[in-house]
Amino acid sequence: MMRIELVKRPQRSALFSMLSPFIAFALTLIAGAIMFAMLGVNPAKALYAYFISPLTEVWQLHELAIKAAPLIMIAVGLSVCFRANIWNIGAEGQFTIGAIAGSLLPVLYPDLQGAYLLPLMLLMGMIGGAAYASVPALLKARFNTNEILTSLMLVYVSQLFLDWVVRGPWRDPMGYNFPQTVQFSSAARLPELLDSGRANLGFIFSIVAAVLVWLMMSRMLKGFEVRVLGSSPRAGRFAGFSIRRMAFFAFMLSGALAGLAGISEVSGAIGRLQPVISPGYGFAAIIVAFLGRLNPLGIIAAGLVLGLTYLGGEAAQSSLGVSDKLARVFQGMLLFFVLGCDTLIHYRIRFVGRKAPAPEMVPAQEGAH
Repeated sequence: MMRIELVKRPQRSALFSMLSPFIAFALTLIAGAIMFAMLGVNPAKALYAYFISPLTEVWQLHELAIKAAPLIMIAVGLSVCFRANIWNIGAEGQFTIGAIAGSLLPVLYPDLQGAYLLPLMLLMGMIGGAAYASVPALLKARFNTNEILTSLMLVYVSQLFLDWVVRGPWRDPMGYNFPQTVQFSSAARLPELLDSGRANLGFIFSIVAAVLVWLMMSRMLKGFEVRVLGSSPRAGRFAGFSIRRMAFFAFMLSGALAGLAGISEVSGAIGRLQPVISPGYGFAAIIVAFLGRLNPLGIIAAGLVLGLTYLGGEAAQSSLGVSDKLARVFQGMLLFFVLGCDTLIHYRIRFVGRKAPAPEMVPAQEGAH
């Protein structure tokens, strides 16, 4: 019988490490073409509608910036967690709680109109996201609980809480019984960047966040601490770094950026709280983080690519009549190929044949001559 083993390479290829995201994207396009052909849709026409058509108009570029902004912000925070070998899978929940916390002022005090209102909303959104992220951090540091499970389960708690809030105490009394809050005032809305579309300051926040985190990771002692503890916790302990403090730092930084993304989405593109405020940004940002090689600057490009899959799904649905769920399929294929390419860069496949067991020795019968 044959078995497959992964053997760690003594030295990985720098060239293929750099080309890995591009190879993964090319493989995703090939797999997508096969998928469209199986659905009876012309692959060339489908891929054009999915990846080229959404970039042909100026207003579409604005929509791309709107889709990419939360992906970049969340993924930048997650990259710090993942580099520290801490697995925050609950950014979607931190995004939701940040949106709720940042909406307190415009919902409960709609008459507030000062210039201080929007900065306060953004700050409260970051605090809300960081506070929600501190729950799995505390459980991991105090009880060594698996942070993957705790952070993921808290996503569903936050979504149910949002649903209760907009259907109950925060529901707009003049909203004809629709489950939504009052429309935010102009002072509580993120200003648009240009008159040619809806792109707002949220995209600028995402770029600034990426640059600042890149500077931290590459130029500051904290970034060195993240890298050391992520690659060798034992060496980090000898250097005096605390794994528990790192768990809190990484979780709260990623939670704060997810919360900022949440309140930026609500005060920018949506303008009010409603039962669904995210098409899955918190989960798609995991793909963005790995596609960007956990590098904040690479994450900017990766966020634009993943944002394009959302726009492409909507364009393909209207022009070709295919399901909008294909965006999730493309995102899943992209993650699969990215992880597959990374695995083959770090490991080589070896086929091992099992040796047949040696025949048992039969003892000689007594009295035999």
